[in-house]
Amino acid sequence: MKNKKLTVFIVFLFFIPVALMAQQFHGGLTAGFAASQVAGDTYSGYNKAGLYGGGYVSLDVSERFTLQMELTYFQKGSRKNPDSLDYSSYLFRVNYVELPLLVLYKINRFTVLAGPSAGFLVGYDEKIDYYPAYSDNPPASVTLQINAGIRFDFNDRWGADFRTNNSLFNIRKENRTGDVWRFWGYGQFNDVLVLSVFYKLK
Repeated sequence: MKNKKLTVFIVFLFFIPVALMAQQFHGGLTAGFAASQVAGDTYSGYNKAGLYGGGYVSLDVSERFTLQMELTYFQKGSRKNPDSLDYSSYLFRVNYVELPLLVLYKINRFTVLAGPSAGFLVGYDEKIDYYPAYSDNPPASVTLQINAGIRFDFNDRWGADFRTNNSLFNIRKENRTGDVWRFWGYGQFNDVLVLSVFYKLK
């Protein structure tokens, strides 16, 4: 009998910190749209629209600071549409599964966020004048980005998120003539603006 009581007591002591920790974790879903360009491909402007969506898990470190890990599907790329002066067209569509790790700082109903993310290539498509372009310099299978943005809570469940997502390294496998310089090397780089809504599950 004493052994059973001791076992129950140990299990109880074990689950107290687990239960307390669980109260600090939150989860949610997010979905929205991305406007992107590729720095270094000569087609300037956020003309490529794409989808953005996924889920997140966050941990409250304090009343103001939160750590958040996300898993998102991200459509990026570049687009040049024909116009009256130039009939040529270009489309570079590149899709990633992305894993951001963010630090959030809450100020009333606003939250500032920043942190890195790793992107894993799941598919791409490149066309010139509507015909497939078989490049000898395809996108890299893994990319690294920096994220920064701000979010606003409508209520306890719903909110909106606006952020930038910018490549830190060349998104192509090799460097080529015409690449631009960023931070510590030449290359082509995804630059993305994201507007999304999120729903807190807990």
